[in-house]
Amino acid sequence: MAVEHVYDVTVTWQHDRKGIMQSSALNKTVEVATPPEFAKGMAGIWSPEHLLVAAVNSCLMTTFLAIAENFNLEYVSFTSHGTGKLAMVDGKYMISEITLTPEVVITEENARDKAEKVLVKSEKACLISNSVKSAIHFHPVIIVQSEVPVQA
Repeated sequence: MAVEHVYDVTVTWQHDRKGIMQSSALNKTVEVATPPEFAKGMAGIWSPEHLLVAAVNSCLMTTFLAIAENFNLEYVSFTSHGTGKLAMVDGKYMISEITLTPEVVITEENARDKAEKVLVKSEKACLISNSVKSAIHFHPVIIVQSEVPVQA
């Protein structure tokens, strides 16, 4: 039997190029607007472009957390920076690339291989990354707590 889940989101226009986003399953609303790079865009408000990058980046995190738990990976922290590149492709704007730079802090050098394996599995299993046509670039960093960052 196939697994299906449905995620309900409503967007309601407020004024100008701004609206609110909400879900019946959640108790918070989020303002959303055209980004300031476009005509009549608004600074300081989440844009669809930011939300797309955030969806990919937060999916990586939640996938990492689940896989790390399954692998019994002990870590001190997880932080990931995501960047989306908007480009004109075949006459249409799109987020053509998303670059993710997750950073995992561990306490023991002998956990580095396991951390790398968990990060790679997390990238491959991220359902949001697997759902978008943007190229996803993955640059994980693993830090042993007393070390300077080293690219994985």
